Amino acid sequence: MTTPTPHPGAHDGPQGGGPRPPAPPVFPQAPLGAPPLRPGAPKSPDGRKPWLRYGVVAFVSLFVGVGIGSSGSEDATADAKGAPAPAVTVTETAAAEAEPGPTVTETVTATPKKIKAPGPATTFSGEGEYLVGDDIKAGTYKTAGPEGGFGCYWERAEDASGEFGSIIANNNLQGPGRVTLNKGEYFKTNRCQEWKRVG
Repeated sequence: MTTPTPHPGAHDGPQGGGPRPPAPPVFPQAPLGAPPLRPGAPKSPDGRKPWLRYGVVAFVSLFVGVGIGSSGSEDATADAKGAPAPAVTVTETAAAEAEPGPTVTETVTATPKKIKAPGPATTFSGEGEYLVGDDIKAGTYKTAGPEGGFGCYWERAEDASGEFGSIIANNNLQGPGRVTLNKGEYFKTNRCQEWKRVG
């Protein structure tokens, strides 16, 4: 490698004094038989190509940037997981109590059940006058006898006139007795015990 020769008068000022103008740049010369060196692409002092050094620096920067970004997203994810969930407030509107409406009175008229009219009696007292078929049922009746010591009087009549001619049959019992009554007749009894239908 040749050492460049200084330009004549390079160290001298314009008149031999004062500041000297800067020296022109010196480019290294390629040895004989070697391809010429490109100006502006000086060789690295350690012998490596400059693009390789810049590539390594760029790669390392990219790797560091990706690491920082991923750790930041992990921190954000961890913060999102570890952070408590936001509180949710639920507001319920209580329904207002309805005011009581007017009192409605419903009148229900109860219809009484029809009571079956009792038919003619089959048992009756030994003191009274009865229409057979209306008051008492037709049939044969029996009594135990007089209620007191004067005897038991009974009478069958065609009507309730009380006339002697309307009497069909009569008797004055001193003991038990029977009488058969037909529908439409009047039966009169005095001082007798209860009469009961036996047939």
